Amino acid sequence: MRFLPLVPSSSDPSPWVPLAPLMLQWDGFLHGGWSLSQRLGLAIHAVFLPGVAPAEEGLAVLRQGLGADFLVLPVGQPASRAAGFKLLEQLEYLLEATSGRGVKLALRLASGAEAPVLDLLREARGEAVGFCWHPGTVDPEPLADRLWCGVCGPDSDLRALQALGYRWDMALPAAEPERFRVQAAALAAAHPPVLFPAEIPTTALGRPVVPDDSLVFGKQWDRRGGRP
Repeated sequence: MRFLPLVPSSSDPSPWVPLAPLMLQWDGFLHGGWSLSQRLGLAIHAVFLPGVAPAEEGLAVLRQGLGADFLVLPVGQPASRAAGFKLLEQLEYLLEATSGRGVKLALRLASGAEAPVLDLLREARGEAVGFCWHPGTVDPEPLADRLWCGVCGPDSDLRALQALGYRWDMALPAAEPERFRVQAAALAAAHPPVLFPAEIPTTALGRPVVPDDSLVFGKQWDRRGGRP
């Protein structure tokens, strides 16, 4: 997993440029330095919305032209069928607004909301919407096919994600660069990258599928990216 700083959108981006790509926590105001940093090639992976007024917040972010890969929207369990329809309307509106911009929607589901929201999206055929893991996620496995990003704290246990054998960019809320470096290094040490899921698949004969250490690239492929 790669740990990226999650910083407020109103903060000065200058101290964070060496740690790019970054993630932004949208607080309704964008520091002027972000526009300059964008022109200098600063990459922003995701923007986390407060979720109070999702459509308005999403449009405000899109108007900034930040080039983010994801808009992350917090979503609770719909209290009624009417609330479910309202959520679908908001998602449809944002999907239309993001169409052609290269931005995807990732839902940060409240703990326990996974199953009802998944059912709601399945009924509406909302395959274009993905998910954002967080420490309160009860079971990430049903979300795994569309689990696009994540957010964690310095003490989060990420073993449930490691068990799936996937790699994600994880947002780590950060107040200042040096403290972020220390926390990110500790998380990386505690959760080293995995190559395969915890449950290793088997062949039809019941033998585990393992990498063949004797397999090597031909001499025409060098180590600089596989170019002849």
